[in-house]
Amino acid sequence: MTDPLTLAWALATGVVLGAVFFGGLWWTVRRAAACPRPALLFLTSFLLRASLALAGLYFVSAGHWDRLLACLLGFVIARLLVTKLTGTPVVPRSSPAKEPGHAS
Repeated sequence: MTDPLTLAWALATGVVLGAVFFGGLWWTVRRAAACPRPALLFLTSFLLRASLALAGLYFVSAGHWDRLLACLLGFVIARLLVTKLTGTPVVPRSSPAKEPGHAS
């Protein structure tokens, strides 16, 4: 049986891994428009983020399913936090375009 302190550590590590993963995704999406080769940016970013996340999950779990589950829960919590913090910016609506006058 795993002690609660170890599970809390795994949960916190999952939050950090998730924040890095989803924060990196947010950064990549924001930079892609200005990048001359966005496909390469997305591919490189994904490979780095996925490698880091999988390696972190592997080392945190250390062969224990309960640690892996706690780490994955932290990962999901980070996804919710990053989504809330980096939500879609509110763009003020302009007034609707007026139709051109018709000749009578």
